[in-house]
This record gives sequence, structure tokens and C-alpha cells, in this order.
Amino acid sequence: MGISLGWVCGAGLWAAVVLGALPASAQDPQPARSRLGINLSGPADWNTEYPFVDAFRLARTWISQKKGTKWGGGPPLELDAQGWVKRLEPDCFAETPLCTHGHAPKGEYVCLYEGEGKIDFAQIKGVVDSKPGRIVFETEGKGFFLKILETNPEKPVRDIRVILPGFEGTYREQPFHPLFLRRWSGFNTFRFMDWMETNGSKVSRWEDRPAPDRYTWTERGIPLEVMIDLCNRLKVNPWFCMPHLADDGYVRKFAEMAKAKLDPALKVHVEYSNEVWNGMFEQTRHARKKAVELGIGPKDRPWEGGCMYYARRSIEIFKAWEEVFGGRERLVRVLAWQAASGAYWTDGMLLSRDDSAKQADALAIAPYVTMCVPAKSDKAGALTADAVAGWTLEQLMDHVEQKALPGSLKWIADQKKVADKHGLKLLAYEGGQHLVGVGGGENNDAMTKLFQAANRHPRMGAVYAKYLDGWRDAGGDLFCIFSSVGGWSKWGSWGLAEYYDETEEQQPKLKAVMEWNRRNPR
Repeated sequence: MGISLGWVCGAGLWAAVVLGALPASAQDPQPARSRLGINLSGPADWNTEYPFVDAFRLARTWISQKKGTKWGGGPPLELDAQGWVKRLEPDCFAETPLCTHGHAPKGEYVCLYEGEGKIDFAQIKGVVDSKPGRIVFETEGKGFFLKILETNPEKPVRDIRVILPGFEGTYREQPFHPLFLRRWSGFNTFRFMDWMETNGSKVSRWEDRPAPDRYTWTERGIPLEVMIDLCNRLKVNPWFCMPHLADDGYVRKFAEMAKAKLDPALKVHVEYSNEVWNGMFEQTRHARKKAVELGIGPKDRPWEGGCMYYARRSIEIFKAWEEVFGGRERLVRVLAWQAASGAYWTDGMLLSRDDSAKQADALAIAPYVTMCVPAKSDKAGALTADAVAGWTLEQLMDHVEQKALPGSLKWIADQKKVADKHGLKLLAYEGGQHLVGVGGGENNDAMTKLFQAANRHPRMGAVYAKYLDGWRDAGGDLFCIFSSVGGWSKWGSWGLAEYYDETEEQQPKLKAVMEWNRRNPR
């Protein structure tokens, strides 16, 4: 799969130049032959992947402002059903930031809109041309603000689009950025956990779902129609995470749309929420609460009840999908749990009760190459942020190769035995390096800089190659890397690349994953 150079040149010469730096698509496996999936980075104004050529799709929710008051001190905004501003109070305006992480495409953006009013911008290079419904402005690749200063209540400003340089003529028929499509066209599966804003999702009814005509897709997630369109264009399988609050009607409607619109040659991975074992997430607390309400598991160990509830609700969701699809042939029913939990959890709690393993197709884990370093520790010999911050880069990479990587490969081997016992495939719902400060360690700037340097080092690419070799040799099936493209911070260096236009030569771990994908087709 690939994007023709002719189409790209029509969309903008700068895109063609960057595309030329990417590997030839003929080298990439067809998606059906790839062993790898990718977790796509979530919708946010600081997203650096730029999956859409309309930057307003990832605008932040409106900020109400009033002249003479503190920032964000405006009155509640009156919005229509799609979230567009219906009217403004005197001396008030609404604004939203876009491309806030920077490193955005430089050049002339085109703002298109319907209705009557006045739109202005802040932190741009300047306005090139302006007339009702169309404003051309120039940026230097930095974040900027779009402001609605005036809007006619009888015909409010709405349907705002902010088109990246070079795509005004093609954005309707090709909403996805060509670099985004080209980069991931050789992968088997897109896991949409972050695109669906699964963690802590408030969506429960089908009526609450993110709709394509919603003013921004950063509130509730990317619409299902858009996810299906992406998968159909590239012939890549989807992996959907059903919100933890989703009622039966939502699940069925979701499945019905997937069946109606998704290419019938594609398979659907279905998972209930994300990391329901992880106490930092609302879905985990929800599962434990439901277990208590339903009398599932021991009262004095709600975490066990939460695991049992997760399995029960997963099976209910699987059955709804099976009914809609008329069978299981196009489905991969996924039960996911912590890689490091050992067989006690995945075998004893998750798969061996209520015949849950018989209702699933795969056990999924996240066998990260883990190095979580706190500020302090009471354990003798444990690593601390201050100690690690004093290491050289070579010392850090030695630890990753000699300690963290073997630990991950052991988790894989242990969980493969559990999957085999129950006749299930072993999948990785997430995976990759996991160098990050925790428990205050994230505030150690020296350690953060060291971790980021490690992620840019050629030895990290070698670690990824050994890691994926180990997964393959252990008999693992689909492996979904976490994650695609995203800026690095003290909270982790998750993206294979930091920015949308970086090449494989600039990012060793990206290069390692891409080359491994080419060398290891099914």
C-alpha cells in the first residue's frame, strides 16, 4: 500500500520531499502479512502526528474569555448540538489553541468557515488574505490560537476547518495526512484505544458517541466512521476498545456500524476498555465497584472481583458482536491483563472461571521493557531517580539490555504457556520501551533527559530488534507497538518518533521496528 507521488505533489511539494525520505512502500509487507500493529496517538491539540490535514479536528474545547478578566474567565458559552458557539456576550470571545506542541508544517494555512462573524488568530506570522468564509494565514510551525470575536446569532460561525499547507483542494476526499498513511500502511492492525479516549471514558449511550459533525474530536474521541474509513483505505484491521460504561445498546450499535461499513475482508479485534487491572484508571475502579454490587468475588479482595467482572462483561460484549456479525469468523475476541501478573491472574482469575477462555480467541498482554524509577524507595538495592540520573548513557543501556529486556522476555514466555493451556493466541496489546520516572521520579529532569537520550540512541534500536525477535521466537502472534508518533516528556518517550516528519534515519527505534516489520512477514 502507498500514496502515489503524483497525488502528493498535487497536495504540496513539501510533502513530496518528506515522503521521498521515507522508505519505498514496496518494501513494506501487505497488512495481512504483517506481524505488527500500532497504537495510534490520541486526539489532542498537542498531537505531533498530524493524522488529519484539517488541524481543527484536533482543536481543544472552547475557552471562554472576557476582556478585563483573568484568562479563561469568560461566562459559560451557549453552544449548539455540535458544539459550535451560538452567541457571545458583550466584550467576550471564544478561542481554542491548535498545534500547541509546535513542529507543525510551516507555510500558508487556509481557514474555511460557514456563517457570519469575525475570526482572528494569535501567535501567527500574519494574515495573507481574508474574505468572508476564507482566511489565509501563515505560521512558522508553532502553535497558535483561533478566536471567534463576533458571531451572528441568526447565522453563527460554524463548520470551521483549518487546512494544513497544500491540502485545500483535496481535504474532503482525502482527510488523512499522506505521511501518516504512508508510514503505517504496512502494519496489520490499528489499536484505537487512545483514538477512542478509552481511559476514563464518559461515553455510555450511543447518543453520546463522538459524531463526525462534532466541532472537535478531542472531547470524546475520533468517530467510528473515521476509524472505519482509515482501515478501509489501507486494508488494516481495527482493534476497538469498548468504553467501560457502554451499555448494551451502544455495543450493538457500534458492532452494527462496523459490520455495515468495514471492508468484509478485515477482522475486528474487540476488547472491553483498557487495562482494567491498572488501579490508576477509572475503568478499574468501576469494575471493582460492579463486582461488589453483583456479589462477584471475595468481598475482602475487590481486585479479584474486578478481574472476574471484567471477564464477565467482556463475554457479554463478545456475544453481542457475534450476534451482529452472525458468527466469529471476522472477530478476534480479546481478554487482556497485566504481563507481569503471572499465571495466578491470567490463568487462575481471568481464564479459568466461568469458561471465559472458551468465549475468547486471544490473551493479550503488555510486555514492556520496563524501567520505572521512583524518587525514593524503601527496598534495599532498588533504583532511585537520583542514582539513575548519575549514570552514563552506556550504563543505562547496559541495564536495559541486561536486566529490563530479559525480564520482559520472561513475562512473554510465562504468559505464552498460559495462552497455550487455554488454546488462545498470545497478543501484545501494547509494548515497547518503558523508561519513565514514577512516584516523583518523573520530576528528576536529569533522569528524564537521560531516558530521552536513550530513546534516540542506536542501541535502543538494537533492543527493539532483539525484543521483537524474542516475541516471535516465543510464538507470540500480533504485537501492537505503543505508540505511533508523539512528543516526549517527563511522562515518557512513548512515540516511535516525536514528530510527523521525522525519518527512520533520525529515530533508531522507529527504524528498528520498520525494518523488523519488513524482514518478518507472516
